[in-house]
Amino acid sequence: MMGHPTVPNPGSFLTDGRSWGETPGSTASGWTVGPASASGSTLLVGIGELTTNAPGGPGTRAGDPTGLVTDAVVLLDGGRVAWAGPAHEARDAVGRALGGREPDVTVDAGGRAVLPGFVDSHTHLVFAGDRAAEFEACMAGRPYEAGGIRSTVAATRAASDDDLRAGLARHLDEAARQGTTTVEVKSGYGLTVADEERSVRLAREVTPEVTFLGAHVVPPEYAGRADAYVDLVCGDMLAACAPHARWVDVFCETGAFTAEQSRRVLEAGAAAGLGVRVHASQLGPGEGVRLAVALGAAAVDHCTYLTDDDVAALAGSWTGGGTRAGGPSGAVAGTVATLLPGVEFSTRQPYPDARRLLDAGAVVALASDCNPGSSYTSSMPLCLALAVREMRMTVAEAVWSATAGGALALRRDDVGHLAPGARADVVLLDAPSRTHLAYRPGVPLVAAVWQNGVRLPSR
Repeated sequence: MMGHPTVPNPGSFLTDGRSWGETPGSTASGWTVGPASASGSTLLVGIGELTTNAPGGPGTRAGDPTGLVTDAVVLLDGGRVAWAGPAHEARDAVGRALGGREPDVTVDAGGRAVLPGFVDSHTHLVFAGDRAAEFEACMAGRPYEAGGIRSTVAATRAASDDDLRAGLARHLDEAARQGTTTVEVKSGYGLTVADEERSVRLAREVTPEVTFLGAHVVPPEYAGRADAYVDLVCGDMLAACAPHARWVDVFCETGAFTAEQSRRVLEAGAAAGLGVRVHASQLGPGEGVRLAVALGAAAVDHCTYLTDDDVAALAGSWTGGGTRAGGPSGAVAGTVATLLPGVEFSTRQPYPDARRLLDAGAVVALASDCNPGSSYTSSMPLCLALAVREMRMTVAEAVWSATAGGALALRRDDVGHLAPGARADVVLLDAPSRTHLAYRPGVPLVAAVWQNGVRLPSR
């Protein structure tokens, strides 16, 4: 027994006029169930534990940045959150939010936990092939090196658009079934003007969060001519890719691009109207973190090897104050440290020291870095569990970082939380609390997912 009542098909709809059975302590009784509609309203009742990431909202405790509410109700209407709060306030609040209408659909969570959809702010999903042999060799003792990216480049260049679309759709479906509702997708496995352009164009078909990463590694045909390749990235390649992208990124790392080369790429991207992101300090310490902060990057990702100056720069990039679970309450835009524990799990590198960053006042996000080489996982629940177990984050910090933290890393204020006006991205767990995400690693705890107010099909 998991400590909550069993209900049939958690999160499923009843649309034939019957109502869900009343959940003790909830306000389910008396709400009738009408026909479902993609743009209609959904009322989730009987929520044992609700994470809103909206401190100060109805039913939350003072000083809790995760906005935790017990015995809660959430109303989704027209793709947005219309209300979220305790059951004892729901009847009047829901009536006001719907203007006296009854909700189209009522779902009884049966004492289960609800949280915002995960925001995965770092993935590489446009690729072909895999690197299973490389992974096997790594597990046998060969260290991971960035040069392995080139084998994926060869496979991606050879793939058709339809092949790349199919792989992208497969990985997005996989992520969604594990609770991910917002995904950033990078290019970086084409490394020619034509192949990078099609990578960002295909990514833009499925998400607005597209990152141009032409400066991933130097391709074989430019071996020994890194500066010439940077010229291409900053010139024709950027011109072709910028119309499809929101962000520019660079792998500022030994074996990839120097700080000077990285600055050229990032400044060129910014001049073209793209926001700045950076890969840095994955394989060793370097200048990438401080470069990211100096250029006002939204996020710097990996952050495995940090100096005291790096940590101070990240913490100092934020203003504002307040209690934090992963970041300052009410802070204005600084540079988020996006940690990618799937990489360390898959490569046996040391994990980033999240505790050091959090205690210094930096803002932390968690992301999957789903890619075929160093982190072939799309599971945000796995990354969250690793962050708690291996990176000394609390469950509250890890959940915040995988939702609200990812939203900050994308400079989004419409996702990562469940306050009125937010996009209606909701995850229902088959567990009584969010703690089970770390407590029961590897268990498929996501019972239902709503994206933009529409429940995703179950498998």
